[in-house]
Amino acid sequence: MPIYEYRCSSCGLTFARLQPVGAGGEGIICPSCDSDQVTRAVSTFGCCTASPSQGAPASPAGRSCASSG
Repeated sequence: MPIYEYRCSSCGLTFARLQPVGAGGEGIICPSCDSDQVTRAVSTFGCCTASPSQGAPASPAGRSCASSG
């Protein structure tokens, strides 16, 4: 299940919800102010491969996605 980000129009809080693919934003309530005036925010995602393909750049500092720090 993907994590969708929402932004509250009332208090400005951005928060995330784990939801099924294609789920709408119906019934989402702001955890800060209990407002239902929330909209799905545009968010980014990241991915990497186990090894870079020929000609593709490697991950930053040569680290794999699984490493920490």
